[in-house]
Amino acid sequence: MNRLPHRTTPARRAAALQRGYSLIELMVSLVIGLLIISTLLAIYLNSNSASNSNKNTSELVNNGRYAIDAIKTDVRQAGSMGFTYAPPDPLNTPLSTVITPITNECLEAGATAGSFVANIWQRVWGADDRNPFAGGGNCLTDYARGDVLVVRRLDSTKATTLAANTLYYRSHYSKGEVFRGSPTTACDTTQFPAASYPAPFNKYPCISGTANVDLLNFPIITHVYYIRSYTVSSTESPRIPALVRVVLQSDGAMVSELVASGIQNLQIQFGTVSTNGSNQYVNAGDISGSSYLSSPSPTAWDQVDSVRIWLLARNATAEPGYANTTTYTMGNASSSVTDGYRRQLFNTLVNIRNKQR
Repeated sequence: MNRLPHRTTPARRAAALQRGYSLIELMVSLVIGLLIISTLLAIYLNSNSASNSNKNTSELVNNGRYAIDAIKTDVRQAGSMGFTYAPPDPLNTPLSTVITPITNECLEAGATAGSFVANIWQRVWGADDRNPFAGGGNCLTDYARGDVLVVRRLDSTKATTLAANTLYYRSHYSKGEVFRGSPTTACDTTQFPAASYPAPFNKYPCISGTANVDLLNFPIITHVYYIRSYTVSSTESPRIPALVRVVLQSDGAMVSELVASGIQNLQIQFGTVSTNGSNQYVNAGDISGSSYLSSPSPTAWDQVDSVRIWLLARNATAEPGYANTTTYTMGNASSSVTDGYRRQLFNTLVNIRNKQR
């Protein structure tokens, strides 16, 4: 009896050829998959770290540039007196005790009320790594470190009407006068010892002339720059240092306002001409003279014609994995750090365009 040959159908052949992964193949596949995932994760983490680093650097640069531009613009206009370069008339008249004093005025020890804001003739002034007003009318109660810079000038826009309590400077071709805005429309000399010598805080200026022709009234601008240890609140955590300034307000009060967050240090040097005619830059402590109006005689501060500025900017938060061990040199000061904050040092030189003659 003949047997038919055994034939394998396609379905049986496929079933015979189909096999699962072996254990080794499965383990190799898992390892390769893990390597791919690890690589992608590493790329993402590195990219995220680089993005955060770039963001921090951008924040650092923006804050530093804005802060130094703000001071530079202010210093460049220091001493702007409108029509005249003549000192206020007169410089040596006692200040009135009748007029309400300036709120929170920056007063050194021994200074009388009103003598700081009336010293408009002094374009710039400074203190070297100290709070110069700690012993008097301390307007810098939150001072942290670094130098203090005072800038005085007139507003670039004339006043068309006089607002009560606002401090103005009447600028005439031959002289000028500091006064406080009031509804009074005539020179009031009854409250002062000498009628011919009105005090700087007269209710209405005694210098006469034709408005907008040979005299103009300008609001007085006074800024006091310094560093404090926080940006918004002393209770913030972590604290972010900031550059702030005390500003003479339109109501006659002096208040602090934020200039830029993330500024850790401010250092200043002042340019003068030495006896041999060469330019030299010195610290505030090397220049004699107070910040308040005390004498009609010129002081060494009147000879300052330029200002060198250093600002040390710092990130708001420390950067994981970053170690900063840099020493930053700023004029006569240096700052060594050992932490995870990125920092950048900014500096500039500003010439004072308005010089006394």
